[in-house]
Amino acid sequence: MWFGLNIQASSNPLSHVVQHELFRISVGGVEISVTNHMVMMLTAALLLSVAIPWIVRRRGVAPSGFYNVIETVCVFLREQVARPSLGAHTDRFVPFLWTLFFFILVMNLLGMIPSDGILLLLSGGRLKHLGGTATANIYVTAALAAGVFVMIHVSGIREQGILSYVKNFIPHVPWPLIPVMYVLELIGALVKPFALAIRLFANMLAGHTVIGALLGIAIAAKTLVSLSALGLVTAAGCAALSMLELFVAFLQAYIFTYLTAMFIGAAVHPEH
Repeated sequence: MWFGLNIQASSNPLSHVVQHELFRISVGGVEISVTNHMVMMLTAALLLSVAIPWIVRRRGVAPSGFYNVIETVCVFLREQVARPSLGAHTDRFVPFLWTLFFFILVMNLLGMIPSDGILLLLSGGRLKHLGGTATANIYVTAALAAGVFVMIHVSGIREQGILSYVKNFIPHVPWPLIPVMYVLELIGALVKPFALAIRLFANMLAGHTVIGALLGIAIAAKTLVSLSALGLVTAAGCAALSMLELFVAFLQAYIFTYLTAMFIGAAVHPEH
């Protein structure tokens, strides 16, 4: 029993949640740390780059299979998410919104696959931490939000011109309030991407943390007592939470895309 306790104490059931450095590469004399979350981001990008063109090329006269699913999602995002906010600019920005949605969704779904454990088992313990949820990393979600931030303001400037964009950056108020409104709007412009990053990061991290904690309880229960009832209940709870995580994976990709469309729409439509 004490041996089992020592194993449990030395292992971390949440190790699959945090970022792990895999190796370092030197680029121009600068060392870059390659982590498991970077690998998962690259994997998601490669999957989308291969899968989407392959699915589209295999379409028939009547849509079916995955092509029908992809087309339905794309039409929904264009008509129900982008068009209400972007109006006549929908077709201009919808490729960016589609890319954003599917990239986040695939990263969320890849994080639900225990690839690190599978590869660890198949490699006999040589391959470690080759998996994880990239969107549970604040640096990943912050990078996505930073891209959205640039898209918002660059689009607004291109649509209105820099002077008109600066002028329309605040609502029409009496002139004594103009300096205060500019300060508030500047804070709001920074809060928007910050909220996007924190919302996605916190939701994905929380779900995997709870599941990891419950699995730790199941392991401890199996070690401390020779009864499997608590372990079975915990496993059932993890399965239910995994179903909830699957829903959250789609929901968070949708929310991130929906808010991005709203923010871009506000930038290109100053009257709103």
